[in-house]
Amino acid sequence: MGIREIARYAKIKGLQLVGTGDFTHPQWLREIREILVSDSSTGLFKLTNNVEPSVNFMLTTEVCTIFDYKNHTKKVHHVIFTPSLDHAIQINDRLCKHGSLSGDGRPILNMTAPQLVEEIMQVSTANMIFPAHAWTPWFSVFGAFSGFDSIDDCYQDMTKHIHALETGLSSDPPMNWRLSNIDRLTLVSNSDSHSFWPWRIGREANVFELENLSYWEVIDAIRTKDARRFKFTIETDPAYGKYHWTGHRNCNVSLSPAEARKFNNICPVCRRELTKGVEQRVEDLADRPADFKAKNVPGFMRLLPLSEIIATVLNIDSPSTQTVWKIYNALLNRFGDEYTVLIDASKEELIKTVEPSIAEAIIKVREGSVKVIPGFDGVYGKLVLDSHTDVPEPTVSPRTLKQKNLADFW
Repeated sequence: MGIREIARYAKIKGLQLVGTGDFTHPQWLREIREILVSDSSTGLFKLTNNVEPSVNFMLTTEVCTIFDYKNHTKKVHHVIFTPSLDHAIQINDRLCKHGSLSGDGRPILNMTAPQLVEEIMQVSTANMIFPAHAWTPWFSVFGAFSGFDSIDDCYQDMTKHIHALETGLSSDPPMNWRLSNIDRLTLVSNSDSHSFWPWRIGREANVFELENLSYWEVIDAIRTKDARRFKFTIETDPAYGKYHWTGHRNCNVSLSPAEARKFNNICPVCRRELTKGVEQRVEDLADRPADFKAKNVPGFMRLLPLSEIIATVLNIDSPSTQTVWKIYNALLNRFGDEYTVLIDASKEELIKTVEPSIAEAIIKVREGSVKVIPGFDGVYGKLVLDSHTDVPEPTVSPRTLKQKNLADFW
């Protein structure tokens, strides 16, 4: 996960702007300073020696705040953007007083969310901060276990500085549109990457059309929710996310919101509290119906990583096999990058390079005519290409249920 490798695979993916991540970590910040060169006119960074010149970097990080609110412990992750190394250093100087910055790329800070926002904005109003993966059960602003029921409760008098909300893998814009009290926030779709591989980097992204690519243009397009410049977000199907449905991984229990409520959110196998999924949590807080459509906002499209589409067609468990790579590289050699394959390449052109079954799967994903078995409790969802395959609801071993007294749950 060195910066050069991130740049290399970002280009393969089709990304032109990537967050550095983790500028709060001293060692990573040192690598940023050694390998990237700043363009003060844009607030962005490029690799030294003009390597991969098409890939720009923005200084970004994610931090965790843990604090008490009305006698409950709250754990919230936040994303921070900044336009210069000077600002990044000043931010680190302030945050190191609240926790160790060297222990983790995403440091744990013993401060409240409003305190964090105040510190970031005191460094510069050019900085931007917003809640990360807003719906995951742990460590998020709306998390079922340690989050809030509203943005205002979390950020309090600093809410005025919050202009965006990161949807996370397990939710998408239509799910967030159901909450009227976050209408003013711009929905962004950044996926954290735990490796540089194409099925991990850029799974979700933001698509801008800007006269000049710069930190300030990007930030202004987000803050103003300008659909002319901020065109759309690229989303995985929310069911693909690891926390979409309610369940228990160790018990192999996966339940839709309706089924989870029938069990009173108690696992029918181990009889402990289920990990509440994002879909159920959204329904808990929503004040609009599921089919509500927001107006005059950036659009969205659902995609899945190309490597995983190929692996699914070939019935291969891992997208990292040479068989998948061979096909993946053939498509890249033809079309240039992964997003061009996923978004723009016609079926006729795809068939010239790969088997019709793979071409058809790419088009199906693009058109949204595939199914995904929902992820739950840390387990990723699974792509289903056969339109005749039903998504299970619920997923609980019948033998196990026969051994339980269901009256205890209903």
